[in-house]
Amino acid sequence: MNRSISETLKNQTSVLILILAIALLIRMGAAYWWQARLPDARAFAYGDSTSYWVLAQHIVRGEPYRYGIDQSPAFRTPGYPLLLAGLFCITGDDAPVIWARLLGAVFGTATVGGVFCLTSQLFDTRTALVAGLWAAVYPGAIGMSVFVLSEAPFCLALMGQLICWVRLARQTQRPSADAQSTPDASRSGRAAIGWALAIGVVAGLATLIRPSWLLFTPFALGAGVLWGRYTRQDLIHAAVILMAFALTMSPWWIRNYRVTGHLVVTTLQMGASLYDGLSPTATGASDMRFVAKFHQAQQQADAAAPSAPAGSFAHRLDGRMRTAAIDWARKHPREVGRLMLVKLGRMWSPLPNAAEMQSWTFRMLILLGYVPLIGCAVWGAVRYVPRGWPFAICLLPAIYFSCLHMIFVSSIRYRQPAMLPLIVLAAAAICVWIPSAISTSTRSEKQTA
Repeated sequence: MNRSISETLKNQTSVLILILAIALLIRMGAAYWWQARLPDARAFAYGDSTSYWVLAQHIVRGEPYRYGIDQSPAFRTPGYPLLLAGLFCITGDDAPVIWARLLGAVFGTATVGGVFCLTSQLFDTRTALVAGLWAAVYPGAIGMSVFVLSEAPFCLALMGQLICWVRLARQTQRPSADAQSTPDASRSGRAAIGWALAIGVVAGLATLIRPSWLLFTPFALGAGVLWGRYTRQDLIHAAVILMAFALTMSPWWIRNYRVTGHLVVTTLQMGASLYDGLSPTATGASDMRFVAKFHQAQQQADAAAPSAPAGSFAHRLDGRMRTAAIDWARKHPREVGRLMLVKLGRMWSPLPNAAEMQSWTFRMLILLGYVPLIGCAVWGAVRYVPRGWPFAICLLPAIYFSCLHMIFVSSIRYRQPAMLPLIVLAAAAICVWIPSAISTSTRSEKQTA
């Protein structure tokens, strides 16, 4: 019987390795194909990619970490530029862009492994293999792996945080109060603290890669209240998570205070991003042409000031745009409500929004990849989320990003990280239908018993 279990585990491992190999080959092929569509070996499809690339070059060359027309010292959080800088240490800082795309392919493949791991924590190995294969071939996941954007490493960090959170939830599920005094309970308590620390650290790293993740951790802690009364133990774990998060972020906070004279929690692009989403010209899509107008207005205001303005120019510019966005939103609540609905529709649209994605090839790939997944994910959420907090965790990124991008600009790009944990629920739903073609570890354990 032990031999049977060993063979089953070996077969499952072989299938997982095959899935990861497929994921890597697809992403590498997509990386070369996408780069071949561009004018030359150093071209990008998205303007954001240029900022990450230049900031990474500044890091490698020991130059000031600044970017933009205002030479902002906090234009981007340093997570993705640091990863690119590590790549430049191997390839040189003037390397062809394909190297960055291949790095993204590696992160994307590791994320497929993360999807498998999270699913195996919640369901059986058969479901985990289905989820891993689905993530390997899902067009949105492939696309996010090959663009020179922060999504590839961020998706891996997101999955890592959710995995840690499920492990914490499992550690704190004790059968009775009497078990709290046993040696096993003591070890479990220490393990739970370790997982809480891991959640906070990974959340900080994810935020340093993609600052829009800043509020997810407190959002998730608040959502946990819906799945049960918070005990003293839960409050301790929440405090540990927030402490670890703050410690992970603190080097960036300290650095920003030194160079700007103000506490900058993520970047000095908050004002621009907010005005992009809430302004007289806002449509739900991104259009940053207004930045030059605000830049000129801030220069004029500084020149007219009786004394030298305090703080950095970038901080004052950020504040001007943020104030303008908030003032407009207060005066136009109906328009804000209309924009929120438009943005929600853009985010969850079955067809792409971006102009560069309007070919029939892209439209059909996205449509055929999205509709079955979201349908199965909704069914999986209805079926499994009521069973408890660990299952609800898979749904939280989708809710969080929906709320966030109803305020800021929206596109199907911003839903892609949230689709990965939804694959977990979708795979669980579809495995109710498919026959048990792959033996599971759960079945083997029952046979042993």
